Amino acid sequence: MDGDDMLSLLHIDSGAPHSDGSVSRRLTSLFAEVWRREHAAAGYRYRDLVADPVPPVGPPYVDLGRRVERRGTVPLGEVEALAANAAERRDWARTLPLIEELHAAHTVLIGAPMYNFSVPAALKAWIDRITFPGAHVDPDSGEPLLRRTRVVVVTARGGAYGPGSPRHGCDFQEPYLRAYFREHLGVPEENQWYVHAEMTLAEHLPHLARFTEMAARSLADARERIASLAARDGRPVEAPQP
Repeated sequence: MDGDDMLSLLHIDSGAPHSDGSVSRRLTSLFAEVWRREHAAAGYRYRDLVADPVPPVGPPYVDLGRRVERRGTVPLGEVEALAANAAERRDWARTLPLIEELHAAHTVLIGAPMYNFSVPAALKAWIDRITFPGAHVDPDSGEPLLRRTRVVVVTARGGAYGPGSPRHGCDFQEPYLRAYFREHLGVPEENQWYVHAEMTLAEHLPHLARFTEMAARSLADARERIASLAARDGRPVEAPQP
């Protein structure tokens, strides 16, 4: 990602559409709508991980990854030559476009409903595939290639997981994603943003009906934050080197 290029947004949805309407999809759509109005629409890319699922990694991916890892940081253009067979070449052909798409984005927008305290399997499959050894490190300098990329994660949660709630401490979604983007992809904390819409099931489940007003406030706050983040320039400041 080059800071002098036209602004670009990679919009990823991972929640299953359903008859009640996906809250995470509605919110990421709002972000994309505002972003495209404020910035160049030509820089917009969309990936639906449910309609077009990323195949889970398997033995060919692992074997190729280990071979590459033993050599240190290998430029992406040289990985295919290290494939030992057709299965590894096919797996790399599935992987490389996802990595290049990620590298091209100034902002990565991820819609992630909470499933069983964590992220959907569709999102985890994407994460596993793009986490190829050395893929996100400059082979010359050793610097993280995504150190100036902005990541915005929009979550939808049927319950409440904030401080003081009965399920505070059961959120394995935001902490996991924060650690993943920081440790594996080199995206610093100051370039990560998390927006939560909570109690989204209040209007659908009788035993949660008393939380309908709380859910409406949470959704309104999420929409306001999303619109503000989308309207920003979208060029994160590079984190200072230690």
